[in-house]
Amino acid sequence: MSPLGPFARTETDGPAAGEIPGLRGAPMRTPIKTAGGSTGPGLWPTVIGRMLTRQLWIELYGLPGYAMTLKGRIAQGFASTPRDFRPVDPAPGKAVLGGKFLLAGSSLEAAAPEDPWNRPSPSKAFAAELHAFAWLPSLMLEGERGAREALRLTLAWSSVFTRWSPFAWGPDILGRRTFNLACAARRMGQVATEAERLKLADVLARQARQLLRPPGGVAGKAERLTAAALAGCVLAGPPGAALRKTALARLSGILPRTVGEDGGHAGRSPEAALELLLDLLTLEDALSQLSEAPPEAVTGAIRRLTGALAHFTLPDGRLVTAQGGGPSTAARVAAALPDAPVEPSTGSVGGIARIRSPLLTVVADVAGPARGAWSVAACAQPLALEIVCGKDRLITGAGWSPRALDRQGLRLPPGHSTLTLGEGSTGEPIGGWKGDLLGNRLIARPLHVEVDRRDGEGAVWLEAEHDGWVHDYGLLHQRRLYLDQRLDELRAEERLHPAPGQKDVVRAIAAPYAVRFQLEPGVQASLARDRRSILLRGHSGRGWWFRTDGPDVAIEPSVHVDDGLTRRSLQIVVRGSARTDSETKIRWKLSPAGAGGDPT
Repeated sequence: MSPLGPFARTETDGPAAGEIPGLRGAPMRTPIKTAGGSTGPGLWPTVIGRMLTRQLWIELYGLPGYAMTLKGRIAQGFASTPRDFRPVDPAPGKAVLGGKFLLAGSSLEAAAPEDPWNRPSPSKAFAAELHAFAWLPSLMLEGERGAREALRLTLAWSSVFTRWSPFAWGPDILGRRTFNLACAARRMGQVATEAERLKLADVLARQARQLLRPPGGVAGKAERLTAAALAGCVLAGPPGAALRKTALARLSGILPRTVGEDGGHAGRSPEAALELLLDLLTLEDALSQLSEAPPEAVTGAIRRLTGALAHFTLPDGRLVTAQGGGPSTAARVAAALPDAPVEPSTGSVGGIARIRSPLLTVVADVAGPARGAWSVAACAQPLALEIVCGKDRLITGAGWSPRALDRQGLRLPPGHSTLTLGEGSTGEPIGGWKGDLLGNRLIARPLHVEVDRRDGEGAVWLEAEHDGWVHDYGLLHQRRLYLDQRLDELRAEERLHPAPGQKDVVRAIAAPYAVRFQLEPGVQASLARDRRSILLRGHSGRGWWFRTDGPDVAIEPSVHVDDGLTRRSLQIVVRGSARTDSETKIRWKLSPAGAGGDPT
């Protein structure tokens, strides 16, 4: 039985799924012309290698007797009840008890004694969350009745999917299912019969053992090994101890590759750093219940991730939206941070620079996107900008994350607050069968970014420059930000200038540019009569003036992705034409509405 069945497209309230907002005529499923080029010959060895190994694992794991190789000594009980620190919405659990699964913006009717495993899912995203047991934490809030239903659904899943399958047993889905099941297993066992408890322990152990085997790849390996180690903490006796020892040893080896010295995640997504931190905190809690100290690699990663998370958290309590990470929620972020406030770093963390005044917080992406296997969520949006005024997030990005697989175009420069030249991009997500095989990696030339920060009395200066447009246009893009901390005023300049040694290269004499400022959904924008000023109002109602000397300024429709679902939003677009043989400057500033008067 396929776990997917026919997919039904999820409806959205934004622009058509074939359009990139603000870039007319550009398809979202087929990337626009890029500076990074298409799938080059350097990728083919990876593609061929993955095809061969994937087929090998499918043939091996699909053998009728393979399930027997996952069988070991059955744990006689459960030793711990790990705490998942993530806040839980009770609504999905209540819906499951009412016979309906609400996942990934879709629903499926499956009233007991029926189950959702022998019927098609409405979408691939729904199927992924269903088989990852994303419904389980919420269902466990419903007391004994919820635990009994969770036990029934888990054993029903096991009877249908005892044999390995590429989707239901895929590494990422398997990792999340094991994690969720480990957190709930002991409470489920309390309402089970002896036979059911032994079966539940066997189901958990088999999945944890599979997590210790290939495939999976380096990206996501830390998360999968954390789930396997967590299962080892939950299963009692020698079976759990053996799993725990193996998983913790391997986890200690992969964490230094996944978490940088500054706490940034190797994939460069702030949200990925948050989720890994939450997983490790749960593992630390489970080990403490066994009176075991976590390995130094785990405690060190927790310490570094906690410091980075403080840097990535903006005054509205949510995360920077960058490199395939959404903003998450204030409650989820707060759950991962210690009670004592952690002061954000004044430097760059994970390639994210941050400057602030009493009312303004400005963050900029000042590093190149992740490469190779780590780039499945990477975005080609150099120098992307996000601005929070007070606690109002005004200027942001489109919020793309891997949960919005059908919106790949939002990973390109028009999907964030940065500059685009011509019809180009600085990278391209691979799609089609190659994307299905390798994940939607971002293919791009190496991006070199230079950053300079200077702090003065009552002001801070941040300057960053990248070479992503040099190959196609011979131009460097420099973004200069000057934050007056006494006036809470941000003055900025976008500078395009010929790269050294490029003047003799024959190119078109001019290239159209567009500087976009994506607005948070709900932000109001009003263009003044001077056609150069725009009044912005966030959720608090406080006004801010955006002004520019750009030749053409407009407020246009856009979209914003929130937890995989698309919402309508607006964007400010400053358009013009840049010469490729000389310098072009576009200035803009953001200031409180009471400063400088009304330009109308």
